[in-house]
Amino acid sequence: MAEGTSADLDALGERLASVERYLHVDETRERIARLEAQGAAPGFWDDAEAAREVMARLTRAKDDVAGIEAAASKLDDARAAAELAAEEGDPDLMAEAESMAASLSRDLDELELASWFADDLDHGDAIVTITPGQGGLEAQDWCDMLFHMYLRYCERRGWKVDVNDAPVADVIGIDRATFTVSGHNAYGMLRAEQGVHRLVRISPTDAKKRRQTTFAGVEVLPVLPDDVEVDIDPSDLRIDVYHSSGPGGQGVNTTDSAVRITHLPTGTVVTCQNERSQIQNKATAMTILRSRLYEQELAKREAELDELRGPRREISFGSQVRSYVLYPYQLVKDLRTEHETGRVDDVIQGGDLDPFIVAYHRWATGGGSPRA
Repeated sequence: MAEGTSADLDALGERLASVERYLHVDETRERIARLEAQGAAPGFWDDAEAAREVMARLTRAKDDVAGIEAAASKLDDARAAAELAAEEGDPDLMAEAESMAASLSRDLDELELASWFADDLDHGDAIVTITPGQGGLEAQDWCDMLFHMYLRYCERRGWKVDVNDAPVADVIGIDRATFTVSGHNAYGMLRAEQGVHRLVRISPTDAKKRRQTTFAGVEVLPVLPDDVEVDIDPSDLRIDVYHSSGPGGQGVNTTDSAVRITHLPTGTVVTCQNERSQIQNKATAMTILRSRLYEQELAKREAELDELRGPRREISFGSQVRSYVLYPYQLVKDLRTEHETGRVDDVIQGGDLDPFIVAYHRWATGGGSPRA
């Protein structure tokens, strides 16, 4: 067996064993058996809400075990291919073994992430808001670029996206963007993106083609399950309706369907305009408001703002978590993890964010230095 490939596969085997320990696979199999027995019991569906929660836990447990079993099978196949390639001196077979090893490494990234998501909210959906910062019109364009980057990232992962609010700016870009992402581990993954994002490029609006630095802030909140109570007094709300603007479907601008909800005690403002009806927009805005008030209450109880959102910072110089440089060189670099790449188009236009998100969670959990 080629020495390099053998060492790589041994390292992957150690990572797999570590993930198995983290996920307590044998205990998970026992939990699956218990949950399946519970689901087969008479009257299980009499309490539909409780039954759905049990089935959700069962699905997550099965996914964990299936992921481990698939990774173990792929590791066995890669080792067999590498051994056969070494015996026969077949470079094509060795290339296949190396390809399987690379694929297994990506699978283990996903499994390691799952082992780091200890909070139930991590496994659920997310509400993402992007806000322009310093940089004027350029910041609105950068906000739009980030918005589409995240849409492509969600598409790559097979997540469903509902755009709640993304009004087009007067000259260039968008005023802001709020969207809900539905998918397995959506909140856990996307909370790595929380913070200020900095762009350096030649200004597309400057006739002298000077270099411009702009900023946008990304906020990521969990979509709260129905059983999480957030006390909202209706008398504390001011609800305004107005004409929708920007894209939103045929007929969206014909009525006062857009909704703005202001929570008067905290000054929290939520808008939603991309649904077809005022009722739908109000319901979506209330979902977002619940999540924001929950975050504020959590921060107040624990006397810190980094439980879900991270510390609040001005969306400007010195506060960025990631820089995207398009000129005079090309580089995307996360300033927390030091992970970087020169393939800026893959990141911004292609939504290739997984390496940055994996590196963040490895760094945040003390899981070792992120791989470049």
